[in-house]
Amino acid sequence: MLTFGQPALDRRQILAKALWIGIWLVFLASPVRDLATAERSGTATALGSLGLAAFVACYLSLVFRYTVRVLDWRVVYVSFAAQLALAVLLALAFGTNWLGLFVYVSVSAGAVLPLRYAVRVIPAVTAVQVAVGLRTDSLQDLLGNLAVLSLLIGFAMSGVRQLIRTTVQLRQARATVAQLAANEERLRLARDLHDLLGHSLSLITLKSELAGRMLPAHPEKAAKEVADIERVSRQALVDVREAVSGYRRRTLAGELAGARTALTAAGIEADVPLQAPDGLPDEKGEAALAWALREAVTNVVRHSSARRCTVAFTARQTLAGPVLELSVEDDGTGGSGAAPGNGLTGLTERVEAVGGTLEAGAAGPAGRRGFRLTARVPLTGAAVGSRS
Repeated sequence: MLTFGQPALDRRQILAKALWIGIWLVFLASPVRDLATAERSGTATALGSLGLAAFVACYLSLVFRYTVRVLDWRVVYVSFAAQLALAVLLALAFGTNWLGLFVYVSVSAGAVLPLRYAVRVIPAVTAVQVAVGLRTDSLQDLLGNLAVLSLLIGFAMSGVRQLIRTTVQLRQARATVAQLAANEERLRLARDLHDLLGHSLSLITLKSELAGRMLPAHPEKAAKEVADIERVSRQALVDVREAVSGYRRRTLAGELAGARTALTAAGIEADVPLQAPDGLPDEKGEAALAWALREAVTNVVRHSSARRCTVAFTARQTLAGPVLELSVEDDGTGGSGAAPGNGLTGLTERVEAVGGTLEAGAAGPAGRRGFRLTARVPLTGAAVGSRS
C-alpha cells in the first residue's frame, strides 16, 4: 500500500504510484488521436510520436520523483524547461489538439516548483498557451477553457504539494516526538533504578557486614539481620518491578520509616520524624520530596561517615507562594567539591519538574563538618507546622 506523502519503497508501491500518476495521462488522448487520424507524412508522424514520448518522459520524471523531495534542482529546471519547449513546438507544429500539453506543464510546475515560483510560473505557462493557441487559429471558447483548466489544475497541484509536504513534516515530527518520549522514559527508568537500588543495596551491604560481625558470638542477632536482608531484598525486587511498570508511587511516610531503618543499621543517630507532616503537597510534589529524602539518606549512609543525621520539614511563605521544605543534614565529612553525581542530577530534575528547587552543600561556615540537602516543593493545600 502506498503511504500518502512518503516515497515508494518497494516494487508494489512503485507500481501503485505509477498507476495513480498514469491515470491522468488519459487527457493525452487528443494528441494521440491526432497522430493516428490526421493525414501527415510518415516523418511528421514519427517526429510527433517521439516528441510526445519525450514530453511524457519529462512529465513523469518530474511528478514521479520530485513531488515530495528535490535533491537536484538543476535536473528539475532542465526537465521543466524541456517539457515547456516540447509543448510549444508540438502545439505550433501540429495544431489545436496539442494545446492540452500545457495543462501537464502547469501540473508539473505546481507539483515540483516551490510555491513562491509556482504562483508566477503557472500564469506564465497559461499565457504561453494562449499565445500559441492564437497562432494556431484555435477556437476562442476552447482556448479559454484550456487556459482556465491550466490555471486551476496548476494551482490545485500546488495545494496538493503543500499538503504532501505538510504530511511528511507531521510524520517526521511524530517520529521525533516518539523518540523523545522513548528517551525520556529511558531517563526516568535509569533515574528510578539508581534511586531504588542505591538505597536498597546500601542497606543490604550494611546489614550483611553487621550479620558477619555478629555471627560468631551472637548467632540469633545475626539471624535477625539476615531476615532483614531478605525483607529488604524482596522489597527492592518489588520496587524494581514497579519502576519498570511505571506505577510506583513514593510516599513520605514510607521513606521516613526506611530512612530510620537505614540510618540505624549504619550506626548513625537518626533524628527523623515519626510521621509525615500534615498538609502535604499534591501527589507529584510528595513523590518528589520522598525521592529527595531517599537519595539524601542514601548519600549519608554511603559517603558521609557521619555520627548523626537530622531530617526536618518546614513550611515557608515565599514570593512565589507557600512551599514545604525538606532538610536533611549530617555532621559527616561533607561534599568533596566535585561535580554532582547521577543521583543529585536526577533528583534536581525531579524537584524542578514539580516547580520546586533543590540545594545541596556544606551545612555551615567553612571549616565546619557536615552536609545539607534542602528540597522545596510548592504547597497547594493547607500549610504544615513549622517542624515535625
